Amino acid sequence: MGLDHRVAVVTGSGRGIGRAIALELARQGAAVVINDVGDAAPAQQACQEILDKGGRSQVILADISQSTEASRLIDDTLKAYGRVDILVNNAGITRDQLVLRLSDEDWDRVLSINLKGAFLCIKSALRPMLKQRWGRIINISSVTGIIGNPGQANYAADKAGLLGLTKAVAREVASRGVTVNAVAPGAIDTAMLRNVSEELRQEMIKQIPIGRLGTPEDVANMVAFLASESTSYITGQVFHVDGGMVMS
Repeated sequence: MGLDHRVAVVTGSGRGIGRAIALELARQGAAVVINDVGDAAPAQQACQEILDKGGRSQVILADISQSTEASRLIDDTLKAYGRVDILVNNAGITRDQLVLRLSDEDWDRVLSINLKGAFLCIKSALRPMLKQRWGRIINISSVTGIIGNPGQANYAADKAGLLGLTKAVAREVASRGVTVNAVAPGAIDTAMLRNVSEELRQEMIKQIPIGRLGTPEDVANMVAFLASESTSYITGQVFHVDGGMVMS
């Protein structure tokens, strides 16, 4: 699945799933732009790991919920590498609360980053992709957007919205050599999940037929496949990486 000569932008890639995706795309040969916002240290560390292994990478900090910042992310990538081939919309936050207690601000912030941010990055990246008649857009959704989860109405709404966005954009650009797909991870063993009690972790595992939590690398492997030359006839699809948690 070599990605030599390809350039990838991975949003929210300083930590967790995004970091694993960035490292795997770099391992496959792509130049990778590490994007994050706020604390630059994790992004710089991920970038340095790629450079230490002989890869190509740089950090571009940008708040992708802002139109000008999302555009700058893509423009700066074009200035650095001359092209954008792969966009992975991974950036996301949670602001969990039951609906009756969920504030307008927490609703807006989650959808602004997780859904609007993906839209803004897609809009900016499509121009060079359509011009070169080759592109891979991969949106990181979640099983929560498919089955829901108590206390995560905002998160479930944005992740479900990403699925609709994926299919709509896929239909718009399919004839121009650009594919658009979504990956829906299940319970993945990241820092966020490590904060829950061991009892809750075991309850989660009981709901997973494979019998374990997923790893960020499990998700990264699927993303790398969808970013490859081999997937030119796959678009508008949702791929569950969840150990069998959701079967449909």
